[in-house]
Amino acid sequence: MRPSPEFAELFGRPPVVEADAPGRVNLIGEHTDYNGGFVLPIAIPQRTRVQLATRDDDQARLFSSDFAADGVREFTIGSEAQTGEWLDYPQGVLVALRDAGLRPGGFDARVDSDVPLGSGLSSSAAFEVALLRALRAAFALPIDDLRVARLGQRAENGFVGAQVGIMDPLAASLADEQSALFIDTRTLDYRRVPLPRQVELAVLSSGIAHAHADGDYNARRYECEQACALLGVGELRDLGLDDLARIAALPEPLDRRARHVVTENARVLAAVDAMRGGDVDQLGKLFYESHASMRDDYEVSIPEIDFLVDLARAEADVLGARLTGGGFGGSVVLLARRGRAGAAARAVAAAYNRRSGHQAAVLVPIGLSPGRRG
Repeated sequence: MRPSPEFAELFGRPPVVEADAPGRVNLIGEHTDYNGGFVLPIAIPQRTRVQLATRDDDQARLFSSDFAADGVREFTIGSEAQTGEWLDYPQGVLVALRDAGLRPGGFDARVDSDVPLGSGLSSSAAFEVALLRALRAAFALPIDDLRVARLGQRAENGFVGAQVGIMDPLAASLADEQSALFIDTRTLDYRRVPLPRQVELAVLSSGIAHAHADGDYNARRYECEQACALLGVGELRDLGLDDLARIAALPEPLDRRARHVVTENARVLAAVDAMRGGDVDQLGKLFYESHASMRDDYEVSIPEIDFLVDLARAEADVLGARLTGGGFGGSVVLLARRGRAGAAARAVAAAYNRRSGHQAAVLVPIGLSPGRRG
C-alpha cells in the first residue's frame, strides 16, 4: 500500500491497512428488504476508502474528507455517545462490534469517498463496510463478508437510528459492477445476474439529498409492521399477488404500503427473469411500474424525481427509469440502449436543470467498458 501523505500529516505516521467498499444502485426492489423480500442491487464505481493505523490506547480518531471542516474527530471506545453527525456511523460500528463480543483497540483513520452523499447510493453502508474491513485487517477480527454486512446494518439500526434493511450493507460487502446481486433478504441467499449486453445503466442525482434517519423512512417501516399485524403475518414477504384483495381491505394508507411491497417483490422476480432472458423491453417496463408504485402507493417519491423519470421516458434510447434508494430525494436509475446511456443521461440532466430550478448530475454510467461510453 502506498503511504498517504495526507494520513501522515493528520496523524504523524503512515497507515498500516487500507480497505474500501463500493456504493450501490438498486435496480429494482425498493423498501422490500426490511419486509423480508427480494432486492436487485449492483455495485457502482464510486467507493469509500479507509486508511487506518492502530493505537496503544482506546481512542478512535477519524478524519473524513467529506467533512474536512470538522477536522479530526475523536471518541473513546466503550464510551460512544450520539452526536447526530457523521461520527455516529463509526461509533455505531464500534458498538455493534462490542455487542458481538469483538473488541478492537484504538485507531486513527482517514476516510475518503467519492460515493455522493444523500443521493440514494448507499454512502453510509459503503463507509461502514469499508471501516469494518479496515478494522478486520488491522485487528484480525474473525468476521466474514456476510457478518460484516450484518454488523453494518446493526450499527445503523441500533446506534444511528435509521431502520434500514440488510440490502445496503450486503451490496457494499458482496456486490460487484459486472452483475446485479439478486438477494433474498429473508434467507440471505444471493445469486449474481449479469446485465443483458443490449443495455447500460446510468444514475442521475436530483440535486435533493435525503437522510435515512429522518422520520419518513422509519414511518414507512412502522406502517408495514402495522399492516402485518392486521393481516396476521410475520412479514409482508408472507403475502403474494393472490392476497391483494385482503390487502385492499386494510385502512389507508396501510393498504397502499402493503400493496407496494407485495407487487414490488413480484417485479423483482420478473426482472430477474427478464435479465436472464435478455428481454430488455420487459425490464424497462418493470422499472416504470416500480416507480409508479413508489410514487403512488409508497409515497416516497417527490415531484423533482418524478420529473426526472418523465424526462427520461421522453428519450428514445431510455427503456426504463425509476427512483432508486429510500426516496424523499436522491437519484434516478436509467436503463438505456447499449452505447447510449451517457448521452441519454446528459440530455435528461440538461433538460431538468433548465426547467426545475435544481441541478441534476450524471453520477454513474455503470457497466460501460472502454469504448462503450454513451
